[in-house]
Amino acid sequence: MSTITFSLNGETRRLDCPPDMPLLWVLRDLLLLTGTKYGCGIGYCGLCTVHLDGEPVRSCVLPISACEGREVRTIEGLSADGEHPLQQAWQELNVPQCGYCQSGQIMHAAGLLHTHAKPTAQQIEQHMNVLCRCGTYPRIRQAVALAAEKMSESAA
Repeated sequence: MSTITFSLNGETRRLDCPPDMPLLWVLRDLLLLTGTKYGCGIGYCGLCTVHLDGEPVRSCVLPISACEGREVRTIEGLSADGEHPLQQAWQELNVPQCGYCQSGQIMHAAGLLHTHAKPTAQQIEQHMNVLCRCGTYPRIRQAVALAAEKMSESAA
């Protein structure tokens, strides 16, 4: 066991846990934040995407020890009231079908919009590599573009 201290959604957390425990299981099992989903367990599908110091990472393969002194943001921390432009766009375009991948999709999209305020269709296509069981990829891409538009309008 090790004591790990990190920031989670703006709050300092201090946990005693095995240093090699994946961040996903720390979030879900120890901290009871269930918005981040388990998909493949090998970092491939992206359902477990969260941000580490502002960058999208696959939490199923990231040991909690890698979070020491760093900032972790989950879907629960994206917006206190659910009014982030990505969440609004997802609702407006009825993106989810089953909804299981949506937190990973949104967190991955937030990472893209953090680095590319006005991404091209090609950038969205290349960046959004989270698997969707239902195949709602066209609506996902449209929602990312709509959110980028909303964010640029609110910045103006």
